Amino acid sequence: MSTTRANGQAGLVADVAISMVLLGAGLWRGNAGPVAAILTMLLGLLLFSFIEYGFHRWLFHGSPQIMEQGHRKHHEQPNGYDALPFFMPPLGLLTIAGTLVLVLPVQFAFLLSGSLAAGYAAYGLSHAAIHNLRFRSRLSKRWAAIHHIHHYHPDKNFGVTTPLWDILLGTRYVSAGKNFNAPETTAGACDG
Repeated sequence: MSTTRANGQAGLVADVAISMVLLGAGLWRGNAGPVAAILTMLLGLLLFSFIEYGFHRWLFHGSPQIMEQGHRKHHEQPNGYDALPFFMPPLGLLTIAGTLVLVLPVQFAFLLSGSLAAGYAAYGLSHAAIHNLRFRSRLSKRWAAIHHIHHYHPDKNFGVTTPLWDILLGTRYVSAGKNFNAPETTAGACDG
């Protein structure tokens, strides 16, 4: 793990860059139609959203607490810069792309791995924004509140980029006595 701001920022840049490279390679190598390309990218984003949820719920908060120690630091200091070394996620995504090339046509392997990378980049950017920005619009505040609630109820709201899997798997926080799923009064930056 690295705890420097520079590593955190380099990680965000590297994550966006690898997603653009893989998606660009998939689109450039493409001889499939646009519908197939779009469906492949949507599948990759959906798959990433489940991976994000699964890692957060079962590896960061699960009973065999494989990655619990590092994640606990984030709960204790949400604005900290604990992250993998910036080059690790891109290397992992290139490994996934290389593996997919062995079992899928090259275009689909690149589009699928590029979409996974784009989901990871969106996750990183979203998570950084949620913890470091003060949102003004009601919709943005509600979106950020979903994750902030997780810091107070660590058994709820595992999705950062989407509440889809929390809704489907019954882990979305529902406020006692209210008929909606997220409070309307969260300012943006997390206090703890």
